[in-house]
Amino acid sequence: MAEAAMRILLVGAGGVGSAFCAIAARRDFFETIVVTDYSLERAEAAAAQDERYAAARVDASSADAVAALCREHGITHVMNAVDPVFDMPVFEGAFAAGADYLDMAMSLSKPHPERPHEVPGVKLGDEQFAVAEKWEAAGRLALVGIGVEPGLSDVFARYAADHLFSEIDELGTRDGANLVVRDDDGNEVFAPSFSMWTTIEECLNPPVVWEDGAWHTTAPFSEPEVFDFPEGIGPVECVNVEHEEVLLMPRWIDCRRATFKYGLGEEMITILKVLHQLGLDSTEKVSVKGVQVSPRDVVAAVLPDPASIGPRMTGKTCAGLWVTGTGKDAEGRRTGPRSTYLYHVVDNEQTMREYGHQCVVWQTAINPVVALELLATGAWQGSGVLGPEAFDAVPFLDLLTSYGSPWGVRELAP
Repeated sequence: MAEAAMRILLVGAGGVGSAFCAIAARRDFFETIVVTDYSLERAEAAAAQDERYAAARVDASSADAVAALCREHGITHVMNAVDPVFDMPVFEGAFAAGADYLDMAMSLSKPHPERPHEVPGVKLGDEQFAVAEKWEAAGRLALVGIGVEPGLSDVFARYAADHLFSEIDELGTRDGANLVVRDDDGNEVFAPSFSMWTTIEECLNPPVVWEDGAWHTTAPFSEPEVFDFPEGIGPVECVNVEHEEVLLMPRWIDCRRATFKYGLGEEMITILKVLHQLGLDSTEKVSVKGVQVSPRDVVAAVLPDPASIGPRMTGKTCAGLWVTGTGKDAEGRRTGPRSTYLYHVVDNEQTMREYGHQCVVWQTAINPVVALELLATGAWQGSGVLGPEAFDAVPFLDLLTSYGSPWGVRELAP
């Protein structure tokens, strides 16, 4: 049993944060988790399931507030589970308090002012990587993008580069599902399974593609393709979406191209386009009857909480990485052309039955728990601002499997 010295501050007790608590409750690698949220009631509900947990209120927009909680509770690791608009204050608060830091989505991007669909402006994670030397000099680790996508997909990239491929043409993250949410009468309804705020952010920003040694951007929903997902999900049309993998993988892994494509579905794409046309995707506050509100916050508030839809949802979700290039055998010798999909499928019925959390938030939450356990045991070590690709993939994938959530490999025609 690992020495119980890790003290975790969990910032955010929404869908992913609550699932994180449920998964971690079955593990023994930490001493305590202080569960925090802007809503103390929500933090207390998530913390109630384990005697090692405590609850507190936090203002995630304040680095000073995060740092104060870290010092008060002797925190060693800050786990960021709030929307990425709060990344920088949580990130900076952890550093100020001398704690290590993990998140599942990196600091936000800003499109290029003149050529948004050709070249990047401020890229995802740029603000964090700009201070990487400061973190490294302090001997502190910021492990960024360690959810499922980014996160597990990046671990797959490391595994593919180390064990399956001698040369990589493309690292193509592909995400798809056959999830359906129904109302009390059995009718299918629109209810996003993940944060609508984040969905709007990543889907309406210009997608980034890595190609021939440089990042460039395209128009939202570009380059549609049909990808056949495993374990009964089947063919799903996927489109380019802005995502952290494309900004992370090429920093550590040689590849000619890196992409992220998401199976949004026609209904979601139509809704996102209408929101954009109406200005309802904006985060700039407007005055409504004397009250200052952000249109995007209103959209997110009127939709069902993703944490609440699990009992009405059926189907599976798949996160994975499609790798193409030249393969290698077990001895490292070059073989011929290879096309391989490494994937992780989660069934909503199973996660609801075993954990009480819907599959999308559960699949996101399990990966930082695995990463924290590897850091606690010393299997993963590092300093600076690092992505999952900077670490050995095998211990992660072995531990993920031992958690009862195996991953798979499908060979495709090259």
